[in-house]
Amino acid sequence: MTDLSRDYMNSAFIPGGDSYYPRWQAMAAAFRARMGERAVLDIAYGPGTRQRFDLFRPEGTPRGLMVFVHGGYWLACGREDYSQLAAGAVARGWACALPSYTLAPEGRIAAMTQEVAQAVRAAAAMVPGPVVVTGHSAGGHLSARMGCADLAVPVARVVPISPLADLAPLMQTDMNANLKIDAAEAAAESPAHHPLRAGVQAHVWVGGQERPVFLWHARTLSEEWNCPWTVDAGRHHFDVIDGLGDAASPLMAACVDGL
Repeated sequence: MTDLSRDYMNSAFIPGGDSYYPRWQAMAAAFRARMGERAVLDIAYGPGTRQRFDLFRPEGTPRGLMVFVHGGYWLACGREDYSQLAAGAVARGWACALPSYTLAPEGRIAAMTQEVAQAVRAAAAMVPGPVVVTGHSAGGHLSARMGCADLAVPVARVVPISPLADLAPLMQTDMNANLKIDAAEAAAESPAHHPLRAGVQAHVWVGGQERPVFLWHARTLSEEWNCPWTVDAGRHHFDVIDGLGDAASPLMAACVDGL
């Protein structure tokens, strides 16, 4: 069996790749501090230690709710690393929720899907209006799952960013020692293997300078769902999410315009 681990390496192919996570953490902490009382942190949606979400509210009545699901190959990171990505939604008058979820090897991907669905339901119960779910990389996978026909989640639109749409190739990476994806889970948990749920809109987003496999995943999902996809020119796997922090960005428009 061919080892596909190199195809999914990101930091090694991004100049200064190792500097992004500490920079994001600092930006996230500063954003939480600026939001003050409009940041409602550590809201439980289940009994697990990572079954928590943070909610950032705009001034006045929210126009709706955007949920951002973090990446990290289902193995790392948490909501606290990405708080700053709520800035674009909040500036547009939307509330933004960022959930954490149980990571591998403690959790299986199928269980993560159910946790994120529960987080979306819990956040949606707190905020009136339409719900958009976006997410990045592994979070792109989980956000895409929220739009699949086998689930009942109250979302109007999903915007997976650099999603992992077909899990089968991940079985041929060294990450699978902890992920433990098998053929049954790959079939059941791959968004590209499920139709888009009736009534849900979708737009797939990916950076033009990403590893080729991520462009393949994004195009595969857009073709299976017959939905728009955008290749964000010049963006790599880490800076492709920057637009979520900018109310005027095309990525934010893809998330909330028309809802």
